[in-house]
Amino acid sequence: MDEDILLIDKPAGWTSFDVVAKIRGMIKARYRARDEKPTKRQLKVGHAGTLDPFATGLLIVLLGDATKKAGDFLKLDKLYEATIHLGVTSTTGDPEGELTPVSDTIPTIERVQEALNGLTGEITQVPPAYSAIKIGGRRAYDLARQGKEVEIPSRQVTIHSIELLEYNYPEVKIRTHVSSGTYIRTLAEDIGKALSTGAYCSELRRTQIGEWRIENATTLEAPKLDFS
Repeated sequence: MDEDILLIDKPAGWTSFDVVAKIRGMIKARYRARDEKPTKRQLKVGHAGTLDPFATGLLIVLLGDATKKAGDFLKLDKLYEATIHLGVTSTTGDPEGELTPVSDTIPTIERVQEALNGLTGEITQVPPAYSAIKIGGRRAYDLARQGKEVEIPSRQVTIHSIELLEYNYPEVKIRTHVSSGTYIRTLAEDIGKALSTGAYCSELRRTQIGEWRIENATTLEAPKLDFS
């Protein structure tokens, strides 16, 4: 693995910025132990694709000059495993929002599979208001938290595949291969609309970005991270 690219298995409850700050702190501590002062380049840390705080899984962290490559990673396809909770909607599309019961209808597994099939291919998505997208120079989630109306343009994304892993109402577990720019929270809401039940994404794990796989990632508790 390129020594300037770290694959991190992000734990739930951490923001992507939290992970970046943690690794920057580890770098500082390493140089401090050597009684050395790191350069600005050595302290440059970034990530290539945000993961929501509730989500876990693969986060690519870039060090030094590798931070200039962030855009290349953002264009790559991604693989996720997600749990969709039917019958309830969330203001944020995830467990952190205000939950509202919508329906107690229990769709058949055939109806669920039909809904998944209907969302495969090139589709139009409207990213969630609680997202890191910038609107007028400000993050959409900042505006949404202030109670301001957030209008985000729709976008074309590609859902290459959605595999139904398990269905035990109200939970639908899927594995999905998607293009860059796809929001799984929005996909969950679209599944709920297709089933007329409402839905939100209760669990989310990113397992692959391009050729980079979660199996090769390390946790933040790992005894040694290979950076200089």
